[in-house]
Amino acid sequence: MSDRSAPPPPRPRTLKFGIVDVIVIAAVLGLFAFIIYRVNTVLVYNWDFGRIIPNYLFRWDSERERWVTNLLIQGLITTVRISIWGMLLASIIGLIMGVFRVSNVLFLRVLSRGYVELIRNIPPVVFLFVFFFFISSQILGPLELADQARNAPAGVQTVIRFLFGELRVLPNFFAALIALALFEAAYITELVRAGIQSIEKGQWEAARSVGLSPFHVMRYVILPQAIQRITPPLANQFITLIKDSALISLISVQDLTFMGVEISNSTQRLFETWITVAVMYFVISYSLALAFGRLEKRLKAGYR
Repeated sequence: MSDRSAPPPPRPRTLKFGIVDVIVIAAVLGLFAFIIYRVNTVLVYNWDFGRIIPNYLFRWDSERERWVTNLLIQGLITTVRISIWGMLLASIIGLIMGVFRVSNVLFLRVLSRGYVELIRNIPPVVFLFVFFFFISSQILGPLELADQARNAPAGVQTVIRFLFGELRVLPNFFAALIALALFEAAYITELVRAGIQSIEKGQWEAARSVGLSPFHVMRYVILPQAIQRITPPLANQFITLIKDSALISLISVQDLTFMGVEISNSTQRLFETWITVAVMYFVISYSLALAFGRLEKRLKAGYR
């Protein structure tokens, strides 16, 4: 016997292609055609994707007799590397500050609120420069990270290169990593706060009724549910962080954008270089968006 109270099964989604879609696609294609026409006729630009761009993706190393990564792929690896580390650090900071935002301790609430408002009301470029020139130089400089890494055993150096990149740019890498993580953590803080406050009041009361302390209520009852709810927007924030990571090229971190600047300046192939860089960013971001979309559907199914 069927349960009448159960919701009806969802209808299969069908893709509908109407006149509006045709108009939009035609308009987009027309815009691209107009841009290419203007570039060819006004700037008299000779496109050369085939000869320039592939050589900056991979190159033939005659000494090792094999293909190796070139500037664009190396920059892409740096972008992915700093994005992963940045998201891990930003998530930790954001989780702590998000809990502080709903704390009963006034000092912690003021501290986290001040941090969020300070970061969110400063342009990211200005924050990056202030952090790099006035803060990281005073903190990371005395640590002499590059020198210590060079004096480390060969095995340790290999691990450091794999995790953080070339030894000579470690100070810049860590400065960019911390600045990027602090900036993105301010937005994660608000996600965590909203997730915690979205938990029903009955959950708090039920946890307290069984004798749990405030710390254990937050750790075992509230946070697991809040993290499940904020996972989709947190995933979107990761994509935003990847795009925001282009700013670190301003402090000479050799990411994808930095390599794009170097290639476009040396070859004068501006359109080919930046279209390729844009496509590489798009492929990463869109692939993650598809993956996170599937994750969101699974979380919703599990939450029901």
